[in-house]
Amino acid sequence: MKFLIEDVTVYFPYDHIYPEQYSYMIELKRALDAKGHCLLEMPTGTGKTIALLSLITSYSFSRPHTPIKLIYCTRTVHEMEKTLAELTLLHNYQLKHLGPQARILAIGLSSRKNLCVNPTVVASENRDSVDAGCRKLTASWVRAMAAENPDVPTCGFFENYEKAASAAVLPPGVYTLQELRAFGKQKGWCPYFLARHMVQVANVVVYSYQYLLDPKVAGIISKEMQKESVVVFDEAHNIDNVCIEALSVSIRRQTLEGATRNLTRISQEIDGFKATDASKLRAEYNRLVEGLALRGNLPIADNWLSNPALPDDILKEAVPGNIRKAEHFLHVLRRLVQYLSGRLDTENVEKESPVGFVSPISSHAGIDQKTLKFCYDRLHSLMLTLEITDTDEFLHIQTICDFATLVGTYGRGFSIIIEPFDERMPSIPDPILQLSCHDASLAIKPVFERFQSVVITSGTLSPIDLFPRLLDFHPVVSRSFKMSLTRDCICPMVLTRGSDQLPVSTKFDMRSDPGVVRNYGKLLLEMVSVVPDGIVCFFVSYSYMDGIINTWNDTGILKDIMQHKLVFIETQDVVETTLALDNYRRACDCGRGAVFFSVARGKVAEGIDFDRHYGRLVIMFGVPFQYTLSKILLARLEYLRDTFQIKEGDFLTFDALRQAAQCVGRVIRSKADYGMMIFADKRYSRHDKRSKLPSWILSHLQDANLNLSTDMALHIAREFLRKMAQPYDKTGSSDRKTLLSQEDLEKMGNGSMHEMLY
Repeated sequence: MKFLIEDVTVYFPYDHIYPEQYSYMIELKRALDAKGHCLLEMPTGTGKTIALLSLITSYSFSRPHTPIKLIYCTRTVHEMEKTLAELTLLHNYQLKHLGPQARILAIGLSSRKNLCVNPTVVASENRDSVDAGCRKLTASWVRAMAAENPDVPTCGFFENYEKAASAAVLPPGVYTLQELRAFGKQKGWCPYFLARHMVQVANVVVYSYQYLLDPKVAGIISKEMQKESVVVFDEAHNIDNVCIEALSVSIRRQTLEGATRNLTRISQEIDGFKATDASKLRAEYNRLVEGLALRGNLPIADNWLSNPALPDDILKEAVPGNIRKAEHFLHVLRRLVQYLSGRLDTENVEKESPVGFVSPISSHAGIDQKTLKFCYDRLHSLMLTLEITDTDEFLHIQTICDFATLVGTYGRGFSIIIEPFDERMPSIPDPILQLSCHDASLAIKPVFERFQSVVITSGTLSPIDLFPRLLDFHPVVSRSFKMSLTRDCICPMVLTRGSDQLPVSTKFDMRSDPGVVRNYGKLLLEMVSVVPDGIVCFFVSYSYMDGIINTWNDTGILKDIMQHKLVFIETQDVVETTLALDNYRRACDCGRGAVFFSVARGKVAEGIDFDRHYGRLVIMFGVPFQYTLSKILLARLEYLRDTFQIKEGDFLTFDALRQAAQCVGRVIRSKADYGMMIFADKRYSRHDKRSKLPSWILSHLQDANLNLSTDMALHIAREFLRKMAQPYDKTGSSDRKTLLSQEDLEKMGNGSMHEMLY
């Protein structure tokens, strides 16, 4: 269908549209018109992705003189593929209606591991070794040697891509990762470097958050992107954590031992070069004297990671004299590694600011702040001069230089925390030194400043007013949408006590109480006997899940549960969990029914959908607070309180409830779906906790369902399932339509449309 929103003709590939999709597009257009940023919370399963893609591409068509580029950021490769599949559908529809003028180029960009087509390289087991394998075949000095000696191995795909030069382009169309690889194989060109090149000219680019938020990657991939771009962060409820991880570094004993080995190897390489090719070292020294950290524009295959500091904070001046010579720089790094290993020999937890940490380095190791700042660029330059290709061997010394550059650059928003052991296992000495970033706004600030519109959207952004404070920006539009439903197909309940009237909670002083564990088991046992197909249970942590399952096993509850349904468990091993999920789905498909035990903040809670019969009930056992004794969390809470005036309790509750909402939101993935949500903890009945859930859950949470015991919840579940089994009209009644056709949109004046939406 196609319809007008003010002056924009929107091309939408389906015959009907949800009212919330329509109002979502209106708000999105307001933000684009104002050239500002926006925060939009849209319930899960209401077609957020297609609404975004339709509006932004149609908006671009309506302004052919000032076309805008769409940069769509997802968290996982799976989500990237889903987005590109939606875009393919939309693109075909637009071509049918608009003809050749609707042609766009849309590509997904991922790591070499997902795009490489060279069988010898892609056989490596992890991402770092695939990257290194690629460099061994494509680095400029390797290719120069191969030109003289044909026995030196190179990559045929990269050579063909280089030979094609400016002819190596992608024709217009939408390319998933699979299609990019197929195109690369067919033409004999390297799909990874082709995609890297085409990113600059593509109309739509879909890639991971890191490509914009992590300065090490963004400095290479995203620095050419034009200002007239709309950046979308989809599923962005954890965006503050992604920003913090991008600027945090951890150093353990193994890191320092590995760095020492790396330095020994670099030292041998330098000696070798002095004997055979001293002119290269001299040329590098002269270049550094002139103040050029790197030699002009590097060939695309030589470029490695960029500086870990943000673009505005990198010093644009000559490298200090004491690290210009390669061997002098090695001495500095050796002293730094020695100093850090001395700091790891501690009995107590230590916490310092970067400024407090840097000054003793100067007095003990003789390394000043400016030298620390240049460590990363100097190492990068040296590794290029020494023509080192196996970069995966040098990850440890890179980590040390990352740390040095960040600690030398930033004075505020960071802490250095040294812990002699993990608090949960105090008997095992495992010292760790962490440079922890507390300010999420640091990494995302360049994105807000560079691009004209940034859209942050997800199903769980409540309370929506906290995000602008955490990320330090001013949205022009900030809205939370409700779900328009033909029938009440979501049934949230708050269970506060067992059938013996004992309160249930995972509060630290109550969680191991046998009464609580028994009541949780009885709740699940009662539910498996009445709920058909799949049930998903979320626990607050792996250790709590292990403990509770062991107790249920000893008391025979688990055996009783398995009379009704099979039980599958998420573990920390990805392969095991994937297998468990596959078998869980098979058990639901064949009618045996199954229960899946999972953990809040785990892989399953973040990215797996339990739609239709795979999830008819989700139980959230407890409130998933972070480990509140963590030194890093305490330092971050103190920073948030002092800088943004966000109270500790407010942030912890907000963080726990967005995780809980994320877990329970897994069961509803479309409006034809139905499911129940049980929040099993007495703390959910308190208004200050409950009110932080998204409005689309709260609007279905009736007062009668706020303080239930197990037998009351069982009665409500039976009633709900009976009601859901009745036939219903998918388009909704005449007074409250939940599916709008093109005629409905044309018939409605803005006034009646407004009434219907709100």
